[in-house]
Amino acid sequence: MYRVVLIDDEARIVEGLRKVIKWEDYHCQVVATASSGEEGAEIIRQVRPHILFTDIRMTGQNGLSMVAGLRSEFPDMEVIILTGYRDFAYAQQAIRLGVARFLLKPSKMDEIKEALQYVTAKLDSQKAPQEEAETEQSQHAGSFLVNQALAYMEKNYQQKLTLQEVADCCFVSQWHLSKLLNRYAEKSFYDILNAIRINKAKELLQDPKLKIGEISEMVGYADTAHFARTFKKVVGMSANEYRNSLP
Repeated sequence: MYRVVLIDDEARIVEGLRKVIKWEDYHCQVVATASSGEEGAEIIRQVRPHILFTDIRMTGQNGLSMVAGLRSEFPDMEVIILTGYRDFAYAQQAIRLGVARFLLKPSKMDEIKEALQYVTAKLDSQKAPQEEAETEQSQHAGSFLVNQALAYMEKNYQQKLTLQEVADCCFVSQWHLSKLLNRYAEKSFYDILNAIRINKAKELLQDPKLKIGEISEMVGYADTAHFARTFKKVVGMSANEYRNSLP
């Protein structure tokens, strides 16, 4: 039996899918449901479903990041989108990330059945060409996620930022995000974060009115001594030496 997870912030949609579809006809079983991407990601890590039915425009959530995160961390999981969001470019991006079917609400039962038949047949066959396609899609998802993570870090570098916080925004585990950053950015999380902060500090050092301690705090370092050590390691000279070298 193929394990199925349903994610939607509309309870009636989840219950409708659970009750109306004769899952056993497709050798499937609904093993869990969730009402948000965050909750769904945790459940998926626990039950490791073969098939996921999910909305991607749930309240306050970036649906493409969720799909990219889940596809990257679980490349063998088949994803079927069921959404009311009618945007062709959005659908194209979702399909590039490895979504098997993009269905618009309200979906006809024939469309849902076709989607189930397609993904179960794909899971049954497990042919080499499909595995190659999944690898390409997983690579696209990984690159997409790294760009999301870098954008989040650029926006929030002044805060006490952790790998867990960035991983949560990308709907992946800490371990998986760390692996993606090393693969696609060729740097660790903290090396990337320090590089962002030090680059911002270099910009601020051009203002002679700002003290080193102030700049340290402005770019996210609570400890000025830590900032000084990191600046010298990254730039090759102290913050004062860098400021004095400016034209």
